[in-house]
Amino acid sequence: MPGSIWALGLGSLFMDTSSELIHSLLPVFMSTVLGAGMVTIGLIEGIAESAASISKVFSGFLSDRLGKRKLLVVTGYGLSALTKPAFPLATSIGWVLAARFTDRIGKGIRGAPRDALIAESTSPSLRGAAYGLRQSLDSVGAFLGPLLALACMAWLANDIRSVLWIGVVPAFIAVAVLALAVKEPTRVEMTHMSQAKVSFDSLRRMGTMFWLITVLGAFFALARFSEAFLILRAQSVGMSLGLIPVVMIVMNVVYALSAYPAGAAADRVRRRTLLTSGLVVLVGADAILAMAQNPWNVLGGTCLWGLHMGLTQGLFSKMVSEAVPGALRGSAFGIYHVVIGVALLAASMTAGLLWEIVGPAATFWAGAGFSAMTAAGVLWSSTRMRRNSQ
Repeated sequence: MPGSIWALGLGSLFMDTSSELIHSLLPVFMSTVLGAGMVTIGLIEGIAESAASISKVFSGFLSDRLGKRKLLVVTGYGLSALTKPAFPLATSIGWVLAARFTDRIGKGIRGAPRDALIAESTSPSLRGAAYGLRQSLDSVGAFLGPLLALACMAWLANDIRSVLWIGVVPAFIAVAVLALAVKEPTRVEMTHMSQAKVSFDSLRRMGTMFWLITVLGAFFALARFSEAFLILRAQSVGMSLGLIPVVMIVMNVVYALSAYPAGAAADRVRRRTLLTSGLVVLVGADAILAMAQNPWNVLGGTCLWGLHMGLTQGLFSKMVSEAVPGALRGSAFGIYHVVIGVALLAASMTAGLLWEIVGPAATFWAGAGFSAMTAAGVLWSSTRMRRNSQ
C-alpha cells in the first residue's frame, strides 16, 4: 500500500480522535449545559453535515481544475483544527452551530480531493482495500476519541468543557502528518485542464452509472441519520453521563474492524452482496435500538450500526471512483457527497421530529422500515438488470 495512503489514514486517525472526543460529548453538552431540544440538535447536526457535503462540490471541482489535491486536503484539515477551541468556549447554541458549521466546511474542503487522491495513488485492483484502510484508520481515531473522553470525564469529574479542550491537540497533529507525508501523484489521466471545467458537458460525461450510484447512496443515507441519536438513545435508557462516550467507542471499534476487510472484499465479490448485507444489518440495528430497554441493548444495536457502516462506506467510494473519468473524480465525489448531505439533513430532521412527537422508538422503527425498503429496491433493480442483460 503506498505511503500516502497510510499518511492519509493516520491524518484521519488523529483528526477523528479530536472530532469524536468532542462529538461524543456534544449532544449531551447541548442538551444539558446549553438546554437545546431534540429538534434543535437534529437541525444542527443536519446543517453541519450538509455544509460539509456542499463544500465538497466546490473543492472537488477546484481540485479537478487545478490538477492538485494535496493543497486542498491540508487546507481542509487545517480549517477544522482551527475551529476546535470554539467548542469548549461555547456559551450558547449559536456558538456550537457556528463552530460545527465551520468545522464541517473544513471537512468538506478536504473530502472530495482526498477521495480522488486515494484513487490516483493506487492501482484499480487495490482501490477497495485502500478506501477500506483509510476508513479503518479513521475509525480507530473515532473510537480513540470517545475512549479518551471517557477517561478524561472520570479524571476531571465530568467537567465537559475541560475535556473538550483536550480534543484540540490531536487535530493539529493531523495537519502536521498530512503536510509532511502525503505526496501528490502524477496525474497522467488529465491531459488537458479544460477537461475538468465545470459544465453541463462534464456532468454528462460522468455517465449514467455514476448517477445511479449517487441515487442509491442517497437512499442509503435516508435509511440512517446522525450518530448523535445513538448517544441520545443511550441517555434515554439510563446510561450515566460519564459513560456516554462508550456508545461511540463501541460503534467505531466495530467500524474499524470491519472497514478494511469489507473494502478488500469489494475488490473481489459482487457489490449487490455487500450492499444488501449492509442494509440487512442496519435493519437489525434499528430494530434493537427501537426496542432497547437498557444500555446493553443500545450497545448491541450500536455494534450492528458500526458493522453496517463498515460494509458499505468504502464500497461506495470505490464505486464512485471507478464510474467516472479520472479528470472528473474530484467533481464526482463532490456531487456525490452533496447529494448524501441533503439526504442526511432530511433524515436527521425527520429523526428529531419523530423523537419529540412520538418517541425514541419511532425514530428507529422508521429507520428500519426505510432500510428494508431500500434493500428490497437493491435486490429488485439488480434482478431487473440481470434479466435485461440476458
